[in-house]
Amino acid sequence: MRRHLHSTRDFILPIIDFFYPPFRRFMNLQTFRYAASGGGNVLVGFIVYYLSFKFIFKEEEFHFWFYAFKGHSAALFVSFLVTFPVGFFMSKYVVFNDSNMKGHVQLFRYFMISMFNLVLNYLLLKVLVERLHIYPVFAQIITICIVVVFSYLAQRNFSFKVTPPGEEDVTD
Repeated sequence: MRRHLHSTRDFILPIIDFFYPPFRRFMNLQTFRYAASGGGNVLVGFIVYYLSFKFIFKEEEFHFWFYAFKGHSAALFVSFLVTFPVGFFMSKYVVFNDSNMKGHVQLFRYFMISMFNLVLNYLLLKVLVERLHIYPVFAQIITICIVVVFSYLAQRNFSFKVTPPGEEDVTD
């Protein structure tokens, strides 16, 4: 399994790094890798969101046991189910591969931040769609912009931070 993960990483990294030279003056390689892989994950998430909203939920409420989700909220959760594993893989093996934290700690921290991002995204969507009456697809674009900035800072400084040699992370 590990070999497949590394061969996938070895396939993805040269593609991302090929496009780096024009951006070298503006950002370091790790930031560019985060932007590229995160941007790809955001694009996948947005496509899943759009297809779910328009074609699975047909822009209508989705009744799940005792609760009815608005179509835009249900589509957000479907999108999350796809982007969470993809985002973790890309963060762990492509962007922050220099992190010396244990994998289960990284996963737990990534999950915590992802849940916070999901709640933030959900609340922003509720406000933008239900209070400000912005079309859900456009509201999702706005929320993505806000959540991505927070996510990068949190993932870099919390989930995948590099602990200097000799110092231990108290959560290990």
